[in-house]
Amino acid sequence: MKLKRTFLGPVLVALVAFISGGWLLQHQVAVANGVDERIFNEILSRVARDYVDEHSQEELYQMAVDGLLYELGDPHTSFMSREAYEDLRVQTTGEYGGLGIQIAERGGWITVIAPLPGTPAERAGLRAGDRIIEVEGKSTEGWSDEDAVKVLRGPKGSPVSIRIARPGVDEPIPFTIVRDEIRVKSVQYAYMLQPGIGIARLNVFAETSTSELQRAIEDLRSQGMKGLILDLRTNPGGLLDQGVQVADLFLEPGQTIVETRGRDPRDNETFTAAKPDLLPGIPMVVLVDEYSASAAEIVAGALQDHDRALVIGSPTFGKGSVQTLFPLSGGNFLKMTTGRWYTPVGRSIQKERRSREQEELTALLEEEAISEEGHPVPAGEAVDTAMRRPYRTDSGRIVYGGGGIVPDLLVKPDTLTEREREFFSTIAKGGSKFNDAIFRYAVDYVREHPELQRGFDVTDAMFEEFYQRLTESGLEVPHEQYVDADRWVRQRLGYEIALAKWGSAVASQRSNADDRVVRTAVDLLRQANSQQALFELVEQRQQQAAR
Repeated sequence: MKLKRTFLGPVLVALVAFISGGWLLQHQVAVANGVDERIFNEILSRVARDYVDEHSQEELYQMAVDGLLYELGDPHTSFMSREAYEDLRVQTTGEYGGLGIQIAERGGWITVIAPLPGTPAERAGLRAGDRIIEVEGKSTEGWSDEDAVKVLRGPKGSPVSIRIARPGVDEPIPFTIVRDEIRVKSVQYAYMLQPGIGIARLNVFAETSTSELQRAIEDLRSQGMKGLILDLRTNPGGLLDQGVQVADLFLEPGQTIVETRGRDPRDNETFTAAKPDLLPGIPMVVLVDEYSASAAEIVAGALQDHDRALVIGSPTFGKGSVQTLFPLSGGNFLKMTTGRWYTPVGRSIQKERRSREQEELTALLEEEAISEEGHPVPAGEAVDTAMRRPYRTDSGRIVYGGGGIVPDLLVKPDTLTEREREFFSTIAKGGSKFNDAIFRYAVDYVREHPELQRGFDVTDAMFEEFYQRLTESGLEVPHEQYVDADRWVRQRLGYEIALAKWGSAVASQRSNADDRVVRTAVDLLRQANSQQALFELVEQRQQQAAR
């Protein structure tokens, strides 16, 4: 493998100088910046032969490659093994051969969180709460999620034998399930929050994202939708072309969506909308947070620049770069940044990343930040725009560049009270005990209450029953502290029970009812019958808040 001449030149010279007692440093300093393949291989051979700890040449080559890419200072440029590429392929295509189950480690065992609808797992009768205790005769005790995924996935049509421990059943249950093609949905849910207002959540930008979202929106419109909330929170991005096509759903032909600029100007490209707006005249709100990245930022930025949507939430991640996959020998790939993208008005959303040392120092200072009352200082509600360059949207509204998409309206998620933070500190000391206990309680409650309806309340009796479960699990939580966290515990119980009974879509509907960001979007859409009215309403609120 031929490495670039700039590979860690000064570091390599220093290493050779150390080995030779400094003589080489004195005589070769003139070529310190000219380390070539011959010198590199000499060093590699010497380290492989004489270094105090033994390393194979394969290991040393891997270290060299990792070091080269790390020194570029770009977390998005990396060497990808065949296995890592397969994981990326699954994420971007949404397809793999498997059983179709959501799994997680619970209590030291791989546990079924939920079977996906219409999959081999559902047809075979797997249920939420089932523990997969064996796969092909091997115990799964102590396995990680990744360990299980590697074994459970496989070619379509191939069988896999598992044994299940099920609550309420004395003996393990054997299953032999034939793997099938599993399609992971990009649209987690889409439903009417209330008459006239629909919401659609897009989890990732994969090959089917645009078609899934279009079908979901058309269904919502058939139900009388007059305002749409597009939830892109925690969406890490994905395929650039899908980001472009999703934005195209809501823009008019000829409007710019995104521009990519590379090292070679001939590689620059501008993407524009080709189809009419799918929802003409219908106001939109886009929800974002600090985990919205890449293609999610392309969509939010394009709709914001063209005044097509009101963006609400927290500033986004700030991944404004484009990666290209280059095939290598052995089925490996180089994922390398080859360009940056810009919003229609010319904003670069790329956020400058600090060094690892700077990140660690900042984290330490944040941990030690104490207010006058002796409590942790909460994150600010505002974004400092003094260092950000302002831009103008189509209508003249001010938006900002300089790292991530800054929402038109900053709305922080609900934060924990001081007493709730004390409760969190207590349960954190128990590791996974809290999550294990609440998951098991939810599974048992669903099994014992087959008549359960979607609008169920978390009663005082349920609240106390779960406290008893926590105590039995060995997690020592003072009852007074548990009661102080009543609000959060009840919300979490309701979510986990809904998840075990009906799956993630219904559980998310329940959690959205308690979501401050969603509630804010609904409140605004109820009062505005057009996109312009939505912008004016937010401007009025901000002016009032500034007085």
